[in-house]
Amino acid sequence: MATSQVASQSPARSAGQASGNRYFNDFAAALRYWRGKRGYSQLRLSTESHISQRHISFLESGRSQPSKELILKLGTVLDIPLRQRNVMLLAAGFAPAYQERKLSDPELQSVKQALDFMLAQQAPYPALVVDRLWNLVMSNGPAALMIRWLLDMPDSQPLPREGVNVLKLILDPAGIRKHLRNWQEVCADLLHWIQREAMSDGPGSEATLLLEELLAFPGIKAVSQTPNLDTRALPFLAMQIGKDGVELNLFTSIATMGTPHDVTVHELRIESFFPADETTAAWFKHRA
Repeated sequence: MATSQVASQSPARSAGQASGNRYFNDFAAALRYWRGKRGYSQLRLSTESHISQRHISFLESGRSQPSKELILKLGTVLDIPLRQRNVMLLAAGFAPAYQERKLSDPELQSVKQALDFMLAQQAPYPALVVDRLWNLVMSNGPAALMIRWLLDMPDSQPLPREGVNVLKLILDPAGIRKHLRNWQEVCADLLHWIQREAMSDGPGSEATLLLEELLAFPGIKAVSQTPNLDTRALPFLAMQIGKDGVELNLFTSIATMGTPHDVTVHELRIESFFPADETTAAWFKHRA
């Protein structure tokens, strides 16, 4: 089944604009944050980066200013996301090193083709491409069919091409959540993804604002604070859907693009849905 682009990303931005949102006042604060987040002591960071501990101490106190090469080196050692490496460069007075382009950019044509191929190969089962905030970027036909079915949309009605956030669709009580038999477990699991982004970006970021919006949905905050101690026979969390007498059990895998050097590519997530039982598999094959 042919793939279709469901939601376009924001207009093309230069590398500087892509990382214009700063969540740290200066480079020293950013370095202290990421070193602490990764659980590194100054000594360990010194050992793995081959930068003297004294110099790292001076960088974190603001007594020394880093070079661009040193920032990129620390970003690699601390495994800092590309977007945040750009933020650290900007905080130190340098231009960003990593571009952020639209997926339709000619230079990303091979990436787009690879995504088209993966989405098509997943049929008759659903597959989505989302960005780091779970905004829908692309989907295959079965995914569009499933979303329309769950949202009571006519089959002839196309999905919106922009502004679709998958987490909002699922966590909203008036959305897909009302058809989830195990919505508490599913919602708690999904929240982990955006919580991780919010921790990476820091206060005031888009990820933090999205997390606050999601936690405002009825019942979500309580779910996020309650550990799931239920022991299940299945080795994965199944998404149990019930609607119009149809009972579906799905689980998902999430993949990323390897060795990215572009912020957009680095942040893409390919979520593939698989049937957890024969009944679910038969339903998708019949609808295809």
